[in-house]
Amino acid sequence: MAHSFIAYIDESGDDGLIGRFRQPGSRGGSSHWLAIGAVVWRLSRDLDMVNCARGIIQDMPQQKRDKPLHFKELDHGQRVMATRHMTRHPFRISAVMAYKPIIPDGIYVEKNQLYHYMTRYLIERISWLCRDHRRHVPEGDGRVKIIFSRRGGMDYDDFQDYLRRLRDADDPEIQIHWPVIDIEGVEAEDHGRRYGLQLADIAISGLRAALEFDPYGNIEPRFARSFKSRVYARNGNYLSYGAKLCPAADRIAAHAQDAVQKVDLTEWLDIFGG
Repeated sequence: MAHSFIAYIDESGDDGLIGRFRQPGSRGGSSHWLAIGAVVWRLSRDLDMVNCARGIIQDMPQQKRDKPLHFKELDHGQRVMATRHMTRHPFRISAVMAYKPIIPDGIYVEKNQLYHYMTRYLIERISWLCRDHRRHVPEGDGRVKIIFSRRGGMDYDDFQDYLRRLRDADDPEIQIHWPVIDIEGVEAEDHGRRYGLQLADIAISGLRAALEFDPYGNIEPRFARSFKSRVYARNGNYLSYGAKLCPAADRIAAHAQDAVQKVDLTEWLDIFGG
């Protein structure tokens, strides 16, 4: 039987933990934030997602029709337009945002370890989202088809094994609702081959812009505010569901008092904190 949902997963920022973090006015360094998130659609509305992406491209006459959409390559006006197009369509966003400067040295030392850990939190939230919305989606078997944007050096067979280990672990901290997760069906595609991945890039990069300082020391909350209506929440709670910070906001704020790196949660908490 067919899946009921489809989740396109992409990241924004990098998972670098060694060396310095990027500072306004300087070149080089790692991002302060690693955002991993998904746009989740009803599988029966996958064509609606294609039409959304094509509508964005059609509103950019200078954009080559065969060139994939990348948030970082769009100017501000194009980003606003793309966000406006997306919020006209019925989908949900869930994202997990890791503030890397607070991570102690020596915690994530293996390749893709931080990425796997953050993705576990994301898979949890995707599973809750699909469980919660199943009553509104009668078609399919209730499961979600998960498609990652392919990243260099990532072994997706290994990631499937990671999910199996989580499933089989006797650990109450792992709260994935397994009946909706199709581990064997997890796939990775190149960014340019799926419009859904390109829309995920716009959504997750747009959310991270409300946290990550640009080269001039500014953050941009406009996209996060626009996407709020699509971010997964339960009983008005966004921070535990579709807009999760890792670690929690109070720990990040306490760290920031003594940190050299700039961090500003004001806009994020104003948008998603209540």
